[in-house]
Amino acid sequence: MEFTAAQIASFVGGSVEGDENVRISNFAKIEEAGAGDITFLANPKYTHFIYNTGASAVIVSTGFTAEYPVPATLIRVENPYETLSQLMTMAAQAMNQTPTGREEPAHVADGVEIPEDAYIGAFAYIGKGVKLGKGVKIYPQAYIGDGVELGEDTIIYPGVRIYHGCKIGARCVIHAGAVIGADGFGFAPDAEGHYHKIPQLGIVVIQDDVEIGANTTIDRATMGSTVVERGVKLDNLIQLAHNTTVGSDTVIAAQTGVAGSAKIGSKCMIGGQVGFAGHITVGDGVHIGAQSGVPNNVESGCQIMGYPAIPARDFLRQSALLRRLPEIYNAVRNIPKSEK
Repeated sequence: MEFTAAQIASFVGGSVEGDENVRISNFAKIEEAGAGDITFLANPKYTHFIYNTGASAVIVSTGFTAEYPVPATLIRVENPYETLSQLMTMAAQAMNQTPTGREEPAHVADGVEIPEDAYIGAFAYIGKGVKLGKGVKIYPQAYIGDGVELGEDTIIYPGVRIYHGCKIGARCVIHAGAVIGADGFGFAPDAEGHYHKIPQLGIVVIQDDVEIGANTTIDRATMGSTVVERGVKLDNLIQLAHNTTVGSDTVIAAQTGVAGSAKIGSKCMIGGQVGFAGHITVGDGVHIGAQSGVPNNVESGCQIMGYPAIPARDFLRQSALLRRLPEIYNAVRNIPKSEK
């Protein structure tokens, strides 16, 4: 598919600066783009690329001011990153043919109603009492356990396992290999130190517009529910333990682990490989740097990093001093004894 810069600007409510008739047929990164490509500039670290990019058009903010001539046509918008996402979503919808119908072999338990516009892939398993919303897509080799509920337009990619009783909202996307509702890690030792399993009788509740990355695991609650609230975005290889809660519009990067009964607030941004202790509460709007360890409660609005996590500014100061430690050590060693 091909569009002019003027057509793209009209789609996204932007303005054109340059050749409005230049034709666009593909997306590319600003440092790799060529003729016919559209790219974007949102991070100031990439500004220098705009002066020699081969792209035909670049999406920039309304406040961008060029220091040198820019060879590409500019499309000015309020938020370049959001606009690029909007355009790529439109392109994906145009390119991808949405499957419908039921492939064979697939197991669908008696009494399960399949909406006309749903898709059930080959070798999928749909258990007893499952409820499927309109437009649900269940790809091959997915397992949907007894009593599971899937909301409208939710997509379950190949190899996903959703255990019995879990509830998934509308417009969710669960990527390949994710496991929803496996038993929480609950064992009690007896007098001799032998561990016995504590039955995990709860469920997982995933609200609307949640995306869950490949091979992420979310454990069912011991009692009650493990909850992922509306709009949460989880990367690949994340572990949410039993009875955890993740607040709405929070984003979590890969390899993060959240221990049991921890509560994470809304609109948090959590880097990769962060570890949370159990039974703690993290407030709303918290930003946590990658590889941090969070052992205690965190107040809303904090920016923390490190292990154990401390205010980000303090961590950066400590890191700067740590780099100078050999220099400081040598300076102290060379002080004459009489001056010490």
